[in-house]
Amino acid sequence: MENKDFKESKKEDKKFKENLSLSKLKYSEKIIQVKRVTKVVKGGKKMTFRAVVIIGDTKNKVGVGIGRADDVNLAIDKAILNGKKNLITIPLTLSYSVPHVVKARYGACSVMLRPATEGTGVIAGGAMRTVLELGGVRNILAKQLGSDNLLNNAKATVLALTLLNEKIELGKYQSLRRQAFYDKIMRKYRNV
Repeated sequence: MENKDFKESKKEDKKFKENLSLSKLKYSEKIIQVKRVTKVVKGGKKMTFRAVVIIGDTKNKVGVGIGRADDVNLAIDKAILNGKKNLITIPLTLSYSVPHVVKARYGACSVMLRPATEGTGVIAGGAMRTVLELGGVRNILAKQLGSDNLLNNAKATVLALTLLNEKIELGKYQSLRRQAFYDKIMRKYRNV
Protein backbone atom coordinates (compact mmCIF):
# COMPACT_ATOMS: atom_id res chain seq x y z
CA MET A 1 0.00 0.00 0.00
CA GLU A 2 2.72 2.49 0.96
CA ASN A 3 4.75 1.50 -2.09
CA LYS A 4 1.85 2.42 -4.43
CA ASP A 5 1.44 5.82 -2.75
CA PHE A 6 5.18 6.41 -3.12
CA LYS A 7 5.05 5.57 -6.84
CA GLU A 8 2.03 7.83 -7.41
CA SER A 9 3.70 10.74 -5.64
CA LYS A 10 6.81 10.19 -7.74
CA LYS A 11 4.71 10.32 -10.93
CA GLU A 12 3.08 13.57 -9.79
CA ASP A 13 6.51 15.06 -9.03
CA LYS A 14 7.71 14.05 -12.50
CA LYS A 15 4.68 15.72 -14.16
CA PHE A 16 5.25 18.86 -12.10
CA LYS A 17 8.93 18.99 -13.10
CA GLU A 18 8.02 18.53 -16.79
CA ASN A 19 5.48 21.38 -16.61
CA LEU A 20 8.00 23.55 -14.79
CA SER A 21 10.73 22.89 -17.38
CA LEU A 22 8.31 23.61 -20.24
CA SER A 23 7.34 26.91 -18.67
CA LYS A 24 11.01 27.90 -18.34
CA LEU A 25 11.68 27.35 -22.05
CA LYS A 26 10.28 30.68 -23.28
CA TYR A 27 12.98 32.15 -25.50
CA SER A 28 12.86 34.55 -28.42
CA GLU A 29 14.25 33.07 -31.59
CA LYS A 30 15.30 34.62 -34.86
CA ILE A 31 16.14 32.73 -38.05
CA ILE A 32 19.14 34.42 -39.65
CA GLN A 33 19.80 31.98 -42.49
CA VAL A 34 18.18 29.09 -44.34
CA LYS A 35 20.47 27.62 -46.97
CA ARG A 36 20.10 24.81 -49.49
CA VAL A 37 23.02 22.41 -49.21
CA THR A 38 23.85 19.69 -51.71
CA LYS A 39 25.97 16.62 -51.12
CA VAL A 40 27.32 14.52 -53.98
CA VAL A 41 26.62 10.83 -53.38
CA LYS A 42 26.89 7.69 -55.50
CA GLY A 43 23.41 8.07 -57.02
CA GLY A 44 23.71 11.80 -57.72
CA LYS A 45 23.18 14.85 -55.55
CA LYS A 46 21.34 14.84 -52.24
CA MET A 47 19.76 18.17 -51.34
CA THR A 48 19.14 19.22 -47.70
CA PHE A 49 18.48 22.49 -45.86
CA ARG A 50 20.59 24.14 -43.18
CA ALA A 51 19.06 26.63 -40.77
CA VAL A 52 20.92 29.00 -38.46
CA VAL A 53 18.85 30.30 -35.54
CA ILE A 54 19.77 32.68 -32.70
CA ILE A 55 17.93 32.14 -29.40
CA GLY A 56 17.84 34.44 -26.38
CA ASP A 57 15.71 35.51 -23.44
CA THR A 58 16.51 39.27 -23.90
CA LYS A 59 17.81 39.35 -20.29
CA ASN A 60 21.28 37.77 -20.30
CA LYS A 61 21.19 34.41 -22.11
CA VAL A 62 21.88 33.78 -25.78
CA GLY A 63 22.80 30.85 -28.03
CA VAL A 64 23.40 30.01 -31.69
CA GLY A 65 21.94 26.81 -33.14
CA ILE A 66 22.42 24.99 -36.44
CA GLY A 67 20.08 22.35 -37.85
CA ARG A 68 20.17 20.29 -41.03
CA ALA A 69 17.27 18.28 -42.44
CA ASP A 70 15.45 17.36 -45.67
CA ASP A 71 12.65 19.80 -44.79
CA VAL A 72 13.01 23.49 -43.85
CA ASN A 73 10.69 23.28 -40.82
CA LEU A 74 12.55 20.25 -39.43
CA ALA A 75 15.87 22.06 -39.92
CA ILE A 76 14.55 25.10 -38.02
CA ASP A 77 13.24 22.90 -35.15
CA LYS A 78 16.61 21.15 -34.91
CA ALA A 79 18.41 24.49 -34.91
CA ILE A 80 16.19 25.79 -32.07
CA LEU A 81 16.93 22.68 -29.99
CA ASN A 82 20.65 23.03 -30.71
CA GLY A 83 20.56 26.70 -29.71
CA LYS A 84 18.86 25.89 -26.39
CA LYS A 85 21.62 23.39 -25.63
CA ASN A 86 24.33 25.99 -26.34
CA LEU A 87 23.03 28.91 -24.24
CA ILE A 88 25.59 31.16 -22.54
CA THR A 89 25.15 33.84 -19.87
CA ILE A 90 26.29 37.39 -20.60
CA PRO A 91 27.68 39.52 -17.74
CA LEU A 92 25.90 42.88 -18.05
CA THR A 93 26.65 46.17 -16.30
CA LEU A 94 23.98 48.45 -14.80
CA SER A 95 23.71 50.29 -18.15
CA TYR A 96 23.10 46.95 -19.95
CA SER A 97 26.50 47.00 -21.59
CA VAL A 98 29.60 44.80 -21.44
CA PRO A 99 32.14 45.44 -18.65
CA HIS A 100 35.23 45.89 -20.85
CA VAL A 101 36.61 45.66 -24.39
CA VAL A 102 36.90 42.14 -25.81
CA LYS A 103 38.10 40.77 -29.16
CA ALA A 104 37.55 37.28 -30.61
CA ARG A 105 38.15 35.34 -33.81
CA TYR A 106 36.23 32.46 -35.33
CA GLY A 107 37.45 31.27 -38.71
CA ALA A 108 38.11 34.33 -40.89
CA CYS A 109 35.71 36.47 -38.81
CA SER A 110 37.03 38.82 -36.18
CA VAL A 111 34.82 40.82 -33.81
CA MET A 112 35.39 43.56 -31.26
CA LEU A 113 32.93 44.56 -28.51
CA ARG A 114 33.29 47.85 -26.58
CA PRO A 115 31.19 49.11 -23.66
CA ALA A 116 29.00 52.15 -24.24
CA THR A 117 27.13 54.66 -22.07
CA GLU A 118 23.40 54.75 -21.44
CA GLY A 119 21.41 55.81 -24.51
CA THR A 120 23.95 54.71 -27.12
CA GLY A 121 21.95 51.71 -28.34
CA VAL A 122 23.25 48.64 -30.14
CA ILE A 123 25.72 49.84 -32.76
CA ALA A 124 26.52 46.62 -34.61
CA GLY A 125 25.71 44.98 -37.91
CA GLY A 126 24.57 41.68 -39.34
CA ALA A 127 24.31 38.59 -37.17
CA MET A 128 26.23 40.36 -34.41
CA ARG A 129 23.36 42.79 -33.83
CA THR A 130 20.84 39.95 -33.52
CA VAL A 131 23.02 38.04 -31.03
CA LEU A 132 23.52 41.13 -28.86
CA GLU A 133 19.86 42.21 -28.92
CA LEU A 134 18.55 38.73 -28.06
CA GLY A 135 21.20 38.54 -25.32
CA GLY A 136 19.79 41.63 -23.59
CA VAL A 137 22.62 44.06 -24.40
CA ARG A 138 21.17 47.56 -24.93
CA ASN A 139 24.25 49.80 -25.15
CA ILE A 140 27.31 48.60 -27.04
CA LEU A 141 29.75 49.54 -29.79
CA ALA A 142 30.66 46.51 -31.90
CA LYS A 143 32.61 45.97 -35.10
CA GLN A 144 32.96 42.88 -37.26
CA LEU A 145 36.08 42.56 -39.38
CA GLY A 146 37.16 40.07 -42.02
CA SER A 147 34.59 37.71 -43.50
CA ASP A 148 30.88 38.59 -43.66
CA ASN A 149 29.72 34.99 -43.14
CA LEU A 150 26.58 35.13 -40.95
CA LEU A 151 27.21 31.89 -39.05
CA ASN A 152 30.88 32.60 -38.32
CA ASN A 153 30.13 36.16 -37.19
CA ALA A 154 27.42 34.91 -34.83
CA LYS A 155 29.78 32.27 -33.42
CA ALA A 156 32.60 34.80 -33.06
CA THR A 157 30.25 37.09 -31.10
CA VAL A 158 29.23 34.24 -28.79
CA LEU A 159 32.91 33.37 -28.34
CA ALA A 160 33.68 36.99 -27.40
CA LEU A 161 30.86 36.97 -24.85
CA THR A 162 32.15 33.72 -23.31
CA LEU A 163 35.66 35.21 -23.07
CA LEU A 164 34.09 38.17 -21.30
CA ASN A 165 32.39 35.79 -18.89
CA GLU A 166 35.65 33.95 -18.15
CA LYS A 167 37.49 37.21 -17.40
CA ILE A 168 34.70 38.36 -15.09
CA GLU A 169 34.79 35.07 -13.15
CA LEU A 170 38.59 35.24 -12.93
CA GLY A 171 38.40 38.83 -11.68
CA LYS A 172 35.90 37.86 -8.98
CA TYR A 173 38.18 35.03 -7.85
CA GLN A 174 41.25 37.27 -7.84
CA SER A 175 39.51 39.99 -5.85
CA LEU A 176 38.35 37.43 -3.26
CA ARG A 177 41.90 36.15 -2.93
CA ARG A 178 43.25 39.69 -2.61
CA GLN A 179 40.62 40.51 -0.01
CA ALA A 180 41.55 37.40 2.00
CA PHE A 181 45.25 38.32 1.71
CA TYR A 182 44.67 41.88 2.95
CA ASP A 183 42.49 40.62 5.81
CA LYS A 184 45.29 38.27 6.85
CA ILE A 185 47.86 41.07 6.77
CA MET A 186 45.59 43.43 8.70
CA ARG A 187 45.01 40.76 11.38
CA LYS A 188 48.77 40.34 11.69
CA TYR A 189 49.28 44.10 12.30
CA ARG A 190 46.30 44.34 14.64
CA ASN A 191 47.74 41.58 16.86
CA VAL A 192 51.15 43.29 17.10
